[in-house]
Amino acid sequence: MIDGKLLTEKLLRYAKAFLHLKARDEIYFRNILLRELRLTEPNAEDVDLSYIDKLDVPDSIVTELEEYAVENGLVKEEEKNLFSGYIMGILSPLPSTVNEEFYRLKNERGIKAACDYLYDLSVKNDYVKKTAIAKNLKWEYADGGRTLEITVNLSKPEKDNKEIAKLLTQKVTTSYPKCRLCKENEGFAGNISYPARENIRTVSLTLGGEKWFVQYSPYAYYNEHLIAVSENHTPMHISGDTVDKVLDFVDFFPNYMIGSNAALPIIGGSILNHEHFQGGGHLMPMHRAGIKEEYVCKDYPSVKVGITDWYNSAIRLESESREDIARVAKNVVAKWAAFTCVPCGIYAKTDGVAHNSCSPIARKDGKKYIVDIILRNNITSEEYPDGVFHAHPEYHNIKKEGIGLIEAMGLFVLPARLKRQLSMIADILSGETKYDEKALSDKENDLYVHRDMIKHLAQKYSCGFLSKTQADAAVKDYVNNVCKNILGNTAVFKDDESGKAGFNEFMNAFGAEKIK
Repeated sequence: MIDGKLLTEKLLRYAKAFLHLKARDEIYFRNILLRELRLTEPNAEDVDLSYIDKLDVPDSIVTELEEYAVENGLVKEEEKNLFSGYIMGILSPLPSTVNEEFYRLKNERGIKAACDYLYDLSVKNDYVKKTAIAKNLKWEYADGGRTLEITVNLSKPEKDNKEIAKLLTQKVTTSYPKCRLCKENEGFAGNISYPARENIRTVSLTLGGEKWFVQYSPYAYYNEHLIAVSENHTPMHISGDTVDKVLDFVDFFPNYMIGSNAALPIIGGSILNHEHFQGGGHLMPMHRAGIKEEYVCKDYPSVKVGITDWYNSAIRLESESREDIARVAKNVVAKWAAFTCVPCGIYAKTDGVAHNSCSPIARKDGKKYIVDIILRNNITSEEYPDGVFHAHPEYHNIKKEGIGLIEAMGLFVLPARLKRQLSMIADILSGETKYDEKALSDKENDLYVHRDMIKHLAQKYSCGFLSKTQADAAVKDYVNNVCKNILGNTAVFKDDESGKAGFNEFMNAFGAEKIK
């Protein structure tokens, strides 16, 4: 049995070391904890708890807290994470205090110090699950002069495109909060089907003249993965004001990049009913790509324009003039919304339904603004009912979800099931498990979705002739190529004569001429 009195002292020690609990408030919070843990008096013994000051993450204390809560009937087993989030929220500084400290640090020591404060607090109060994130599988794939980053994320549920589209029209059983991004989640208790948010802390700012706030993502697909969210529960959209907002963001956070998902199902992210951006302190693979075709806008000579040397269709703008780069970027956004190119299968609208959208992404390099705009289209066909410019069916065993902003920039977030399934496939290739084509044709088989992949690899390598290390490498190489090909699927302008001509036609449409 866990000693609740000692647990109380551990929580207080941790809060003083990492959650900015002041000595003057210790007695107050001790009594709060005694009440929450249903204790009548504190610990009377003097115990050495100095080891707590050296903890990198709160995992050990959170686990002990959850076990205590279940042991003593405070919560049911399935509610224990709600309880720990509640307690960590109590011990964290108030949202107003966090905002005041963030801006004080920004003004006195710079934006990085302010971000370090907010991020460290988000980790230490168990909102950002640093330990769980570290368990994700990660690797890089070097493809000539380009690189992809691939992660099997063990905390992210796989969503179907049709499920995501329903979010735009679905009826909710409760109106508070309206969605998981809303400002009203700050301090919300949650329930078994809705995550607790007592320990979330956000910072308010203004983007495009509107009230927004930023928070760090508990999923954290990359370093300091940050989400910027509108305080208004309004649907995602891409327009000229999107450009203003992302430029406002990088002026405030020159240490971070920021980008918006496209605002349509299939090509957008998993949340389309609330305007938000994703950013953070990570240089994405697309950002490291060069320029394959240089252009110039005669009306804005200060802006360097080019087609990015990337798998999908992206345009890069660079300039030290915010005003000029904003005008060119807005022109790209507006022209793309209405652009149709029949030879490339691009239709701006069919039956009054819009198909074109894009992802504006901004960052700064010193005084220079850099804006990447990924062109997207979500049209479907009989051959490709999940999307013509979406991952094609032969790749759905690896990735069926919409290819949103993060994947489009070259960081693939693959479903957790692949950790288990890819290892099983490697066992077949190495001969540790017998290859049984008939068994794989059974829809109940865990590897049924991979039957074609397994057959291909079995024919290529002959099962039993590879070591487990070689088999793992062969499976990983297959996944690498799938991810590369998926990005090729999403390219609205393919790397062929028709695609090159169509891309040049669009560049001309917003006033850019190729430099010969």
